[in-house]
Amino acid sequence: MTKPPKTLSAEARKLWRDLSTEYSIEDSAGIRLLQTACEALDSMRTAQALIDTHGVATLDKYDQLKANPACAVMRDSRAAMIASMKALNLDLEPLRSKPGRPGGT
Repeated sequence: MTKPPKTLSAEARKLWRDLSTEYSIEDSAGIRLLQTACEALDSMRTAQALIDTHGVATLDKYDQLKANPACAVMRDSRAAMIASMKALNLDLEPLRSKPGRPGGT
């Protein structure tokens, strides 16, 4: 197993270890995609913290509401993470014994 980069957060390093172990990601392309997904997770969490602190809207110099730029960072980071995981084929659903939607609990 390739060790996660030290620049990643603890959460992203855990994701790296979990996915690389569970899916045996060892090829160079897979490692690059995994790194992209983990870095995107860190960017998304940073943006979420800024949104939690400052809100989804901020005031501009004319005291008009505008979208917090961190919202775009969060959206783009989430998209990058999902795209990386799809490229790794990690978006597969578990097999079901019959067609249709799963039953409720």
